[in-house]
Amino acid sequence: MPDPTGISAGLSLTMLSIHESRRWQLCDGVSRREAMRLGGLGALGLSLPQVLAGQATADQAAVYPQSFGKAKSVILFWLAGGPPQHESWDPKPDAPTEIRGPFKTIATRTPGFHIGELMPRSAQLTDHLAVMRAVVSNDNSHSSSGYQMLTGVPHVPLSQENATAKAPNLWPSLGAIVRTQRPDRGGLPAAITLPRHIANVGEILWPGQDAGFLGRQYDPWLITCDPSVKNFTLPGLELPEQLTPLRYSGRRSLLQQLDANRAAMQQGNRVRQFGLHTQQAIDLLSGGKARQAFDIERENPTTRDRYGRFKFGQSVLLARRLVEAGVSLVQVNWQQIEGKPNHGGWDTHVKHSDCLKEFLMPMMDQTFSALIEDLEQRGMLDETLVAWVGEFGHTPKFNKNGGRDHWGRCFSVALAGGGIRGGVVHGLSDAHAASPIDGQVAPRDIAATIFHCLGLPVETRMQDPAGRPISITQGTPISAALL
Repeated sequence: MPDPTGISAGLSLTMLSIHESRRWQLCDGVSRREAMRLGGLGALGLSLPQVLAGQATADQAAVYPQSFGKAKSVILFWLAGGPPQHESWDPKPDAPTEIRGPFKTIATRTPGFHIGELMPRSAQLTDHLAVMRAVVSNDNSHSSSGYQMLTGVPHVPLSQENATAKAPNLWPSLGAIVRTQRPDRGGLPAAITLPRHIANVGEILWPGQDAGFLGRQYDPWLITCDPSVKNFTLPGLELPEQLTPLRYSGRRSLLQQLDANRAAMQQGNRVRQFGLHTQQAIDLLSGGKARQAFDIERENPTTRDRYGRFKFGQSVLLARRLVEAGVSLVQVNWQQIEGKPNHGGWDTHVKHSDCLKEFLMPMMDQTFSALIEDLEQRGMLDETLVAWVGEFGHTPKFNKNGGRDHWGRCFSVALAGGGIRGGVVHGLSDAHAASPIDGQVAPRDIAATIFHCLGLPVETRMQDPAGRPISITQGTPISAALL
């Protein structure tokens, strides 16, 4: 369909693509009798999903009243490749050298809690953090363990590298689920991913990054960009040279006339969605609040320096601007750094310790601590949940190339901000950070915790391709991490 404005927004938007119906097995724990009873309430103006979600809200809010719905927004601080547990949140100073590595530990602001010495700035912020030291995906492949961490649902089968989005692995991402529950605001969608997608070597995109069986209309916006470049502008937001302001104004006027006539037509949902996306594109092009959110040049240079003048650092700063503008979930993916070992990522199969010391940990520590401090100073931390996460951890032992390999049997995740109890260390791993001993947490529980803090009960229903209600997660909020 041609663009009625004559303008392309240059974003990864799917406007009128056809969603292929797929079969999906429902297993939501609702009996046939209960379903019939709830279905009969339709005459009273209540749909089945509304009734179930309403009951779930009451139940869950009663169990965790202080944290439920505390977060207005979420920032997923995604360290693609897998951040190592030994050098970050779960060091083992008493383990042999071949396990603990060359680095020491440092004390944190939380009494008795020590972390890796390469995180000095984060060490001063642990009073805001809840660290889970016994997260288990039981999956040792990037794309399939990544799918589980991105969706809260295990990949079938486990440990399948170079997995792609295809049945039965079509569960929607956290951002896509949020888009089903939160309206787009101010010309921006409820969920955005930047500065690029996550892919294995060969540009094999991981599953779990889009809306899956929900349909493309719920995909998070994928914005490919580099906010660290000089005079950064969002790709596609400049008017073509041949389109003068006068011609642009004329085309908007024509579009408004078409919209007025279209009101008399019987509109389907996809047509309505097209109108929404068109208005969002116009808002971005015409300098509205949405476009202002992407104008990172408005930031104080000192603030930009604090986040780090590199792609990931400035992308995280952009994420803060987007949640300020009303976006409910922003996922920021660590990107490869050309010319560095292991492509500059956290998949450190060679020169593990050198990469951590020289660039990975200093960059991460700078940006993560800047985000937490910035949110706190702006009075936003209490209403913004930050999740420090990757697809898995790393092996206890080093390999022959001085690297650590994939390890989904025990790793760490940190949460901070809206609804999270600070100064918490939950879970215990063994002497080598190889297996959980206590407090084991699954990816679905992390998803449930995020949803809970956003005010979305775990029993909240979305619709499968057949229009049947299905719970957004099978996880349980991590009570130890909640206020």
